[in-house]
Amino acid sequence: MKKHSDILDMALGLANDLHKVGAMDKATLREIEELAVPQVKQFSAADVRAIREKNRVSQPVFAKYLNVGPSTVSQWEQGKKKPSGPSARLLDVIARKGIQAIA
Repeated sequence: MKKHSDILDMALGLANDLHKVGAMDKATLREIEELAVPQVKQFSAADVRAIREKNRVSQPVFAKYLNVGPSTVSQWEQGKKKPSGPSARLLDVIARKGIQAIA
């Protein structure tokens, strides 16, 4: 069985091909491209800590990978703040593929 991302890649490829031959307008192509962008998951304090510990790195090292300060990682893990934007996207990648995916 194909992975969800493989199916999305095939659908995007088909949509691009249809657009190239004039069978799909640009607005429809953009709508399909928007659907293919995965939503960013919301991470709890426990999630952040579990991801970091699974990858066997300290808070300061994890912070460097995410391009944030060590205090930010600490605040995430204490539930004082929540990761958002690029940090949440990177956490999602690390959770799915491991820290080596962004190294």
